[in-house]
Amino acid sequence: MKDRKDMLAGAGTDTKLCHIGHDPSSFHGFVNPPVVHASTVLFPDVKTMETRAQKYTYGTRGTPTTDALCEAIDALEGSAGTILVPTGLAAITVPFLAFLSAGDHALIVDSVYSPCRHFCDTMLTRLGVEVEYYDPELGAGIQSLIRPNTKLVHTEAPGSNTFEMQDIRAIADVAHKHGCVVTMDNTWATPLYFRPLDFGVDISIHAATKYPSGHSDILMGTVSANAAHWDRLREANITLGICGSPDDSYMILRGLRTMNLRLEHHGRSALAVAEWLEGRDDVARVLHPALPSFPGHAIWKRDFKGASGIFSFVLAADAPEKFKPKARAFLDELSLFGLGYSWGGFESLAVMVNLEDRRIRKAPSEGPVIRLQIGLENVEDILADLQRGFKATAAV
Repeated sequence: MKDRKDMLAGAGTDTKLCHIGHDPSSFHGFVNPPVVHASTVLFPDVKTMETRAQKYTYGTRGTPTTDALCEAIDALEGSAGTILVPTGLAAITVPFLAFLSAGDHALIVDSVYSPCRHFCDTMLTRLGVEVEYYDPELGAGIQSLIRPNTKLVHTEAPGSNTFEMQDIRAIADVAHKHGCVVTMDNTWATPLYFRPLDFGVDISIHAATKYPSGHSDILMGTVSANAAHWDRLREANITLGICGSPDDSYMILRGLRTMNLRLEHHGRSALAVAEWLEGRDDVARVLHPALPSFPGHAIWKRDFKGASGIFSFVLAADAPEKFKPKARAFLDELSLFGLGYSWGGFESLAVMVNLEDRRIRKAPSEGPVIRLQIGLENVEDILADLQRGFKATAAV
């Protein structure tokens, strides 16, 4: 088999996803990599052991299986290196611990993933890092918040639950003028629809639990760094003793093969549902970046190549005391939609969003926010289920 590197460089997305991360010729022609379970690795002699002069030295530092996934993610991200961690939250906390020290100041977007905020407000604060939240739509205006001790700016676009867009390039340009590390949670778009490192981000973060897995049964996070920040990220990961398992790595790599096909289906269906919701009188607002009516639509259209399958809407309610009763009535009536956290799997999910921890971008005043993960079911069945939910809210 000829070297496929040059061919893949110019290939389409589906072709790349089918072939990145493992060369069958490297393991007896098998198309998938072996699942190597390892802790202890033996050395041929003392000198090799003392100098670590072989590729694999201990299970936490990589195996052929985990390396295959890291190589695939690097190919998608354009990164110098990738680490694997057990969860999407760990994919955020490890780089924070790698690049922040006591006395530092960190800027965190106010629409951040809620468990990230909890980590910042508890452990990171306890370790002596000062955390400040900023408006997701601030853009280059973040200049006014940067201090001499600001070391890290964390972004997430679209934002969790309310999907505010960020001008990532503008934020990164300002942050780099002051020597700050820029991190981004890009789980919503995946590197297929947005490549953070191409827009000035230093550290790209993903919950591989979501679309790379695609089947609601694997927990994993990936963290990819540019060349300037790779060594420090890798060293922190080794120091913390965190790694991804070979079995989960194998399953994530298998999920990557179909990720683009699944994302296209998720995206089409989600936009169709969002447009349908936008036409309803019992919906106050639809929070989907691909809708022209959405405030951040222009940034999404300029920078992103597509939209995935998760968004929110504001259920219309004429009084605050009806917010939760209406939301509960809507959700309890659903049968196709599951009531569950996470997203990115094949099944549709719905959840009432809690925005009580917001500091700047407060919860909408028109009604409760319902987040929908649109799965791979037929759109007509999804709409029929939602219609049942709306019928239940009308009686509240």
